[in-house]
Amino acid sequence: MTIRPRDVYRYGLLALLLAILAAFLLLPIWQTVQGAFVNPDPGSGGGWTLRYFIGDGVGVLRDPLYRQGLYNSLLIAFCTTGLCLLIALPLAVLTVRYDFFGKGVLGSLVLVPLVLPPFVGAIGMRALLGRYGAINALLGYDGPGIDFLGGGFAPGSGGRLPGVILMEALHLYPILYLNVTAALANLDPALDEAAINLGAGRLRRFFRLTFPLILPGVFAGGTIVFIWSFTELGTPLMFDYYDVTPVQVFWGINELAESPRPYALVVVMLAVAVLMYVLGKWLLGGRAYAMQSRASIAAQTRRLRGLPGVAAMALFAIVTILAIMPHVGVVLEAFAKEGSWFNSALPKVFTLDHFRGALTHDLATDAITNSVIYALTAMLLCSIVGMAIAYLNVRGKVKGAGLLDALAMLPLAVPGIVMAFGYVAMTLHWPFGDQGPLGSFVSVLGQHPNPVPLLVIAYAVRRLPYIVRSTTAGLEQTSVQLEEASLNLGASLATTLRRVVVPLILANLIAGGILVFAFSMLEVSDSLILAQKAEHFPITKAIWEFFSRLGDGPYIASAMGVWGMALLTVTLVGASVLMGRKLGAIFRV
Repeated sequence: MTIRPRDVYRYGLLALLLAILAAFLLLPIWQTVQGAFVNPDPGSGGGWTLRYFIGDGVGVLRDPLYRQGLYNSLLIAFCTTGLCLLIALPLAVLTVRYDFFGKGVLGSLVLVPLVLPPFVGAIGMRALLGRYGAINALLGYDGPGIDFLGGGFAPGSGGRLPGVILMEALHLYPILYLNVTAALANLDPALDEAAINLGAGRLRRFFRLTFPLILPGVFAGGTIVFIWSFTELGTPLMFDYYDVTPVQVFWGINELAESPRPYALVVVMLAVAVLMYVLGKWLLGGRAYAMQSRASIAAQTRRLRGLPGVAAMALFAIVTILAIMPHVGVVLEAFAKEGSWFNSALPKVFTLDHFRGALTHDLATDAITNSVIYALTAMLLCSIVGMAIAYLNVRGKVKGAGLLDALAMLPLAVPGIVMAFGYVAMTLHWPFGDQGPLGSFVSVLGQHPNPVPLLVIAYAVRRLPYIVRSTTAGLEQTSVQLEEASLNLGASLATTLRRVVVPLILANLIAGGILVFAFSMLEVSDSLILAQKAEHFPITKAIWEFFSRLGDGPYIASAMGVWGMALLTVTLVGASVLMGRKLGAIFRV
């Protein structure tokens, strides 16, 4: 058997990529899992233990506070996912099956929530829905009125739980909407016509035919929403709602050196996320019906006129208005003079001082500079690694490419806070730590930390699926014959990639790259956990610090959020223009 040099390069690249993912994706997870089960007591002789899960006095599953936090986190995840499905499903059906006045504009507006992380949007929600917020003033209450963030339905919630669920649902429903829309668009209309000919009514056709066929799309988007909301750290922090597992993990970093309990808590969170994914795959994925082919005929949309058309427009408009409420709140807070927006529908005095502060304050300017450097470096690393993975998977024809692709998509299923905690755990072991050769170059805890390399790596690994999916879509749309012609004419693989492949998929590569850059700029979990010193703060950590500060702090935080909102708006518009309908593919597990 003749071994071609081309195959040697491909298998060498495969081995290198697997080593990179093992070191910076699997190892952090393993370090966390290992830390939860290893007994650190020297007198016990080491070994494995379940003490920090179920032991008396130290077991996280026997601690009422941790159990309550887990219950609240699951409640948030289930309610958020259910609410997102209730919002996204009718919108997706209307988008795919019907035409009505303003459909194009309204269909774009429902994606607006993606341009503002719930971490920042919570600032605007507090200003609108708080006891002395704009909604109470608009309803005409002279006194304290109704606390719309009060009267929660979980023990100890202090009324903040509904606000967290609402904020996360208003941000995450576009992920389900994109997946369900794509699933509906791929259905063969002949099946629906056959059901009509058999006398099935509209509701029966939907629940007995359409919904089972789109379950894979529902599962793909619902999994992302569930895991995201279950492990969301920033929104509960902004609502001062600390009785949830992600926040308990966040505070637990301070006791890592003394106790493995934080490791155990992270493992519980990871286990629940994986269990819910597997359970959903078994319950929903198992009932999905595979299509033999794509639609055999083009789907015909029905024009809605009169009252039905107005109702469709109204549904989109209502969802859009609710979705932009956090954005409006953040913008108004950024323009409001300190103390001028209290028990009033609008700020009494407007100013641009906070925007100037967001660009001139030392903490803000350093954070912006840091975030740009971190995000650009992460985008470069992610683009190189992601393109290599996509090329091996689509064109390489090497054994193990499927495993490589699965590992590249794993960050979508693994909670971000778990990954961030895993990087902290890595720095406590060799070759890092006080005794390791890399301890002086990479560290998170201690008096002189240097988390910059880990921040860049964390950003790149977390957003790797975006590059892989966008590049894979580009390679699948281009003919392999051009590459084969280049290789047959004597060009090397590197030259073929540089002169033929990259120009052909450049739009997809740019689309994935700008998504990596934008979401890295506003990454929450990695930024809050890994950056412990002000000199290393990225934007989101600076927003958290400003928000926690009295005086003009929340206003400057809002102004920084507006700058971030503008960045994400430009980014998503550019990515959607370049990728079109395939934009939804990057949000699938």
